[in-house]
Amino acid sequence: MANAVFPTDDMEMTRILVVSDMSKSLPFYRDVLGATIVGEYGGTSVIMKFLGDWLLLVTGGGPTEDKPMVTFTPPEDVDRVSASFTIRVKDCDGLYETLRSRGGEFLTPPVRSEYEVRAFFRDPDGHLFEISEIPGA
Repeated sequence: MANAVFPTDDMEMTRILVVSDMSKSLPFYRDVLGATIVGEYGGTSVIMKFLGDWLLLVTGGGPTEDKPMVTFTPPEDVDRVSASFTIRVKDCDGLYETLRSRGGEFLTPPVRSEYEVRAFFRDPDGHLFEISEIPGA
């Protein structure tokens, strides 16, 4: 058996987020963040495009034949994070106001350091997002 070339330019990666309530998560990603729905299936999965990447929202579930020991669950403690999203922006303050007006709930207003301006917010299940501006970039 020949070894496959990996990665190649035609490959794409999808980020899977486990959500507890699709009726809350779908409007957040579509209406607050502006993600585009590409497809829905089974009432438990929504495929979206966001900032040029694939995003798959799924409701939790137990092990399957191809992942026999894995259970998908949304975050249990939103203050303990193992992964997050950073969105580089040109105007952190402006985007902060835009996202707030769409229903985004931030942990704090934008905070400035000598290196960047950033603000953090969460989706309905607590997945953490950051908007970050590098002044002068």
